[in-house]
Amino acid sequence: MSSACIFCKIIAGDIPSHRVFENEAAVAFLDIGPLSEGHTLLVPRRHAERIDDLPAEDAAAVGWLLPRLSRAIMSATSSPGLNILQNNGRVAGQIVDHVHFHLIPRHEGDHLGFRWNAGTYPRGRAEELLRLIQSALS
Repeated sequence: MSSACIFCKIIAGDIPSHRVFENEAAVAFLDIGPLSEGHTLLVPRRHAERIDDLPAEDAAAVGWLLPRLSRAIMSATSSPGLNILQNNGRVAGQIVDHVHFHLIPRHEGDHLGFRWNAGTYPRGRAEELLRLIQSALS
């Protein structure tokens, strides 16, 4: 736990929240600045700033909860879709330095969206990246 982390304070009960779910590994609560009704944050109890800092057992516990929580949120909000968003690092838009997942219910015409400007790899770059990523996984 980090004494300066707002999510650690929420998990500890020092800051009130609307808790949707909690177990020994994680806490889910409604976002205080929701992008849509039912916007929920799923946060591992153990403090880790980035997803690459998260221990495997915590990642597994959160991964197990994501589909269960998604189904519950979609059912409760009658939403036909849902975005799961995880910002990892400042350059990716992470503001709170504690791993968390946004579960954002979506509805037709909600005007929420993400700009996705797909590109292409120059010749040979995909193969080079493949080798680099596979090497980093070893």
